[in-house]
Amino acid sequence: MKALKYVLVVLWGAFVVTPLLWALTTSFKTANGVTGGPTYIPYLQYEPSLAGWRSLFGGAGGIDIAKPYLDSLIVTLSATAISLVLGTLAAYGLSRFTYKAGFVKNADLVFFFISQRIMPPIVLSIPFFLLLQFLGLLDTKVGLILVYIALLLPIAVWIMVDFFDGVPRAIDEMALLDGCSPFEAFRRVVLPNSLPGILVAGMFCLIFGWNDFFFAFTLTFTETQLLPVAVVALNSSVTPWWSLSASALISVAPLILIAFFVERLLSRGTLAGAIR
Repeated sequence: MKALKYVLVVLWGAFVVTPLLWALTTSFKTANGVTGGPTYIPYLQYEPSLAGWRSLFGGAGGIDIAKPYLDSLIVTLSATAISLVLGTLAAYGLSRFTYKAGFVKNADLVFFFISQRIMPPIVLSIPFFLLLQFLGLLDTKVGLILVYIALLLPIAVWIMVDFFDGVPRAIDEMALLDGCSPFEAFRRVVLPNSLPGILVAGMFCLIFGWNDFFFAFTLTFTETQLLPVAVVALNSSVTPWWSLSASALISVAPLILIAFFVERLLSRGTLAGAIR
């Protein structure tokens, strides 16, 4: 039984890693290397080339990916940070306090946030376009940040409400008995013990924001260009697989690095000993 588990883990690992290895080898190929059949070992099966990587930095037939990369970092990190702050505050209120307006209760408010992610993006494209046009924010990073906040905030609220519901209320009560106000209890006691939930919500927000193509494509033109749009712009009548593979690796690298960095913190073990 134990051997079967190891076999399944190895098979799953190969399934996950193989596309990345394929992209890595393809990024060092030329047109002849790609069309010449399956080759994976450089120098033995094909002559490696840096043409695919050079094309991402202003090389022949490519683009300068530095500005789209920087634009994506600014937009995604800003929208994620603001969504986490607002979403965490809203989630704590929905988890710890009772709201009622007619038939609308806490569960209905949480569902309202989640429902914003149910609608197809195409439904929101025209309203967002007209709103940013009215505000003079079309083709700007600020406009995209506002749109991304509207898209990422429901994710942060949804995840953090579920996490706060799992945090014992006794922590809040002990802080109140020690003289803290409700906000101080949240800031000084509950929030430090909620780091795993914040990291999970932040990871989801980063992933959804970083990978968005639709709104980055429909709400920007020339002044602002995010990474997914720049990668698609590499395509032409002859698909440059070497350049697309290199751009795919560059695109996914930040998310992989962040995942490795925060993985050890993604545990509810920080609550151990919180209740005295």
